[in-house]
Amino acid sequence: MSALKIRKIQPEDNQEVAKVIRAVLVEMGVPKVGTAYEDKALDDMYATYVSPRMEYFVIENEDKIIGCAGIAPLKGLEEEVCELQKMYFLPEARGKGLGTQMMDTCLKFAKSKGFQKCYIETLPYMKDARKLYRKTGFQNLEKPLGDTGHYNCTVWMLKTLEG
Repeated sequence: MSALKIRKIQPEDNQEVAKVIRAVLVEMGVPKVGTAYEDKALDDMYATYVSPRMEYFVIENEDKIIGCAGIAPLKGLEEEVCELQKMYFLPEARGKGLGTQMMDTCLKFAKSKGFQKCYIETLPYMKDARKLYRKTGFQNLEKPLGDTGHYNCTVWMLKTLEG
């Protein structure tokens, strides 16, 4: 992993990013309805995140995208709360600390845009993801926030952004 870098998504990354996300969702057995799998945004993530308070990042290793994640305002609570969105890593990217690096990149961006809290939705069986979220200060919520449309995601977490 010597040529590893985290960078902002570019238009030419769209197809590869969609493949990464869908491959991980299929691998994890995620329902294709009521989750990110069916989001129309997956096919043009670059355009989806062209907004002053949104950004999507990719992890590239030797010209191959191996992970990705984004920050966007949470629908219904746009002023204060952002959402960590579509954070997925191919198997070769896992267990190397890249999740922590990506989380740090995303949360720094969120803070720089004036968000006070960051929200995440995930699935109960995504244990490694939940472990990373807890490690970086996210706490479980009793019910969902905002309006994501991901009714099959039944684990909700929130973190206050310091500084």
